Amino acid sequence: MTNTTLTAVPGFLVGHWTDTVARTGCTVLLCPPDGAVASASFLGPSPGTREGVLLAPDKKVERVHAVLLTGGSAFGLGAASGVVRWLEEQGVGHPTPFARVPLVPAAVIYDLGVGNPRARPLEEHGYLAASTASSAPVPRGRVGAGTGATAGKYLGPAHTSPGGLGSAFVSRHGVSVGAVAVVNPIGDVLDGAGRVIAGPGSGPGATAFTPGDVESTTLVAVVTQHLLGKPEAKRLADAAQTALARVIRPSHTAWDGDSAFMLSSGTLPPADPMLLSALVQDAVAAAVTDAVLPHAT
Repeated sequence: MTNTTLTAVPGFLVGHWTDTVARTGCTVLLCPPDGAVASASFLGPSPGTREGVLLAPDKKVERVHAVLLTGGSAFGLGAASGVVRWLEEQGVGHPTPFARVPLVPAAVIYDLGVGNPRARPLEEHGYLAASTASSAPVPRGRVGAGTGATAGKYLGPAHTSPGGLGSAFVSRHGVSVGAVAVVNPIGDVLDGAGRVIAGPGSGPGATAFTPGDVESTTLVAVVTQHLLGKPEAKRLADAAQTALARVIRPSHTAWDGDSAFMLSSGTLPPADPMLLSALVQDAVAAAVTDAVLPHAT
């Protein structure tokens, strides 16, 4: 079967830890052992992140070794320590005089009101997700960080739809990009034709709004083999954010805290920047739509 998910990009692996009872989980994206050049874009008033400032283009370190996407709100960020521990055991990390230090940026969704609010991804769960990461097609739907995700929350909890985790791979003219998205927005999710496929469907036309204060976020991680510097990666992370507006309505609201990571293994020469930007946006839009479609998990 053809792999149409992020792991079709050579060198990148994905693993999940899922709690189907408490309805939370985490997802780990492993980079090649030497790491990947990375930057990120954070929009909205309440993004929950770890190591996010490290990814700014003016910061010294260029390469990271994994990205964690997780449920559990701020509690779930602790799962990144398990990914760090697993990477250290593999001898992977940024070289320093006394140890290799794995760098693992992370971002979180708020899913505490969906299942058991006392159950969150912990350090051992991040470790398990990292240890099971593979190049197999990414399992999608209500798995990993998308287990407790919901969409279309602007009318309150009684009107929400399941969100989830989606992934996509796009390739044109010899240039390839993969994306994974954890879809937990306040807005509706649309398909490529603009039809609502998750959410109440009223969108900005609703007469009354009852959104939760910090309960909405979409997380995106995009990868390519084509060589990028951190400034180029930042521009593409911004492009990934703009793609959310194609398939989430409304997007980037005052209640969303969206995070987009862009990573490059640099194993292929640079690609045409216009083409690469277009592919990033296409991959992100496809991954978001994929997240809310029915999947066997």
